[in-house]
Order: sequence, then C-alpha cells, then structure tokens
Amino acid sequence: MRKIRIFEHISLDGVIEHDKNYTYGGWTAAYRSPEGMAMLLGAYGGNFDLLLGRKTYDEFLGYWPNAGDFPMANAINAATKYIATHRPESLEWGPVKDLGTDIIEGIRKLKLTDGPDLVLCGSISLTAMLLDAGLADEVILIVYPVLLGPGKRLLSDGIDARELEFVSTLATPTGVLLNTYKHVGALKK
Repeated sequence: MRKIRIFEHISLDGVIEHDKNYTYGGWTAAYRSPEGMAMLLGAYGGNFDLLLGRKTYDEFLGYWPNAGDFPMANAINAATKYIATHRPESLEWGPVKDLGTDIIEGIRKLKLTDGPDLVLCGSISLTAMLLDAGLADEVILIVYPVLLGPGKRLLSDGIDARELEFVSTLATPTGVLLNTYKHVGALKK
C-alpha cells in the first residue's frame, strides 16, 4: 500500500497561496538554497509519484518540463502524475493518469496499489479533501520565516479539526524548516 505525503510551502502565519498580483509574489525565492533543495528532494524520497489538482498540474506543466537537467526536475518529470481533473483528454505532460470522476474513490484505489509513495504539492482543495477523508499519511510543512498577512490558508474553515503527531524537523541554512507530521485523524474532543 502506498503512502500519501502532503507537502505545503507555508508562511509562519499559515499562508500557502496568494493572488498573482500580490506585492510579495516571490516570497519563497529569497530562502532557496542548494542545501534546502537537497533536503526537500530527500524528504520526497528517491522514487515517488505525484498527486495533483488540475490547477497545480497546469502550473507545473508551465515550468518543470523545461526546467533543465537537475535532480529535482528529473525526479518530478519522471514521476507518474495522478491528476484530479474534469478534462482528462487535455493532459499532456506525462507519464500521466486522471483519477476518474469520483476523486476520493480513485485515490483510495490508487493508494491500495503497489508503487512509490504519492507526493501531493500545492493543490489546496485536494489537500483538504485528503485530510478530511483520512487518506493522508504525512503532512510535511515547509515553513518560511515570513509573515504574509492576506492569502489562502492551509485549510479552510470547512474542514474538521485534525490531529497530527510530530515526527521530525530539519532546518536549511536560510531558516526554512521542514516539519514532518504523521496524520493521526480527527481531533478528539
């Protein structure tokens, strides 16, 4: 059985996405480093497949196929991409497969197959769905030492409270933390 591992880049105040016209649109760029990239790739694991929402898939399509020859790009381009989409006929960057019309059922079936872990990046709606359905195994928060104010938060107010168990933390030379948590389930009252 495969593990589902959620990776989210997040500010200290919980912002993971903002409007494209946001003044600080490149908020992660100043904190990137070769050591941080190596840590992140190590956290992904040597062999993984991707689980993506359609918007994130399209954004990745605009960058990763032409990113060049380096370990992260090579790993992402080689991964099978499983996409939550209503337009499967337009998927072009492969290897790629759609999750079907019932996304949660498609993910449940995929999780039961043999294969590498499934890494979810971005895809806010899919993140909430997986946590709410109890399908996520780990949550890895890549925490940047910034406060961004307005923007989309990791989870909306519509998701039930969840319990996570701390596993580990790593720090990059630029102060970014890679915090790994095991998803336990619904928070007990």
